[in-house]
Amino acid sequence: MGGLIGLAGCASIGPPVPPMLELPKPPTDLRATRKGDRVTLTWTIPSRTTGRQSVRYLGKTLICRSTDAALKECGRPVAEENPPTDFGNKKDLGDKKITASHTDLLSREMELHHPLASASFAVEVLNRDGRGAGLSNQVHVALAETLAPPTDFSARITAQGVVLSWTDVPLSLPALEPISHGYRVYRRIEGSQQEMIVGERPAGSGQTVSVTDQDFTWETTYYYHLDTFTSIAYPGKPTVSIDGDSTPEAKVFPHDVFPPSVPTGLQAVFSGPGQAPFIDLIWSPVSDADLAGYNVYRHAAGEAPVRLNAELVKAPASRDTGVVAGKKYSYSVSAVDERGNESARSEEAEESVP
Repeated sequence: MGGLIGLAGCASIGPPVPPMLELPKPPTDLRATRKGDRVTLTWTIPSRTTGRQSVRYLGKTLICRSTDAALKECGRPVAEENPPTDFGNKKDLGDKKITASHTDLLSREMELHHPLASASFAVEVLNRDGRGAGLSNQVHVALAETLAPPTDFSARITAQGVVLSWTDVPLSLPALEPISHGYRVYRRIEGSQQEMIVGERPAGSGQTVSVTDQDFTWETTYYYHLDTFTSIAYPGKPTVSIDGDSTPEAKVFPHDVFPPSVPTGLQAVFSGPGQAPFIDLIWSPVSDADLAGYNVYRHAAGEAPVRLNAELVKAPASRDTGVVAGKKYSYSVSAVDERGNESARSEEAEESVP
């Protein structure tokens, strides 16, 4: 009996076991993007605790911001984010990544009082008892003011391209060196979210401003919009660019009803002695990118012009072998694009056949 009692006493002896705090590991991939007055923070929700166990329960996430210096602790958070509603249903996240986000709104007062400064952001993920293991990595966002987008952004189709225009609003305050403001025009093709920049203009003139997009394909639907942007050229550092808010998209379908340029410099030269008579025609080439070829027209006195070529002439030259001795001919040429739009005819050139 005594042996049994002694064995029981040994089993109860040992160091005390500390309680499991289950503190989520601080995120290390916090990212920030700014557009206008909105700063969007994104991070991965911790799946492991500081004790390398799977996170079973999650509390709120504190959103921390400072405009004075780098964050050492959260202090008074600017916002709180609740965990995902289905987080408690996941028995073991393992290494599965779940992202979270929060949008912070910068005040105009903050932007005006700290134009050359940056705001520091971090998040602190708490357990269900409201305790955390510290701040995430910190990210920094420039606080310079961005301009409001123009309200009259528009697009129209011309023979030269798609003309995007708007009224440039004068700056309420002179730009503070090294800060500058401008406009950036974007284009995307219908059915795609990929955008490309088609032009930039500085802001502050108070005049009507335009950008012409010539690098497009006819008979294709495009969407254009304009962003304001603010650039900060810190001495000795890469330039920081902040995107402002966007205008609504302008939908454009460039239908080509515009003929090429009218050919110029037409000359007609007769040749004939010792051979069958003919008249050579030459003219200055048309430089339109979508040029398909030329039509050549001829008429004698009192007659209507007749097209001589059955198919488009590809080079800016032609030979008329259907001439008759003793007659005087007048010639003109036109340019035709890939969609069949034909220009007006050139000035006439005359030549006689002896």
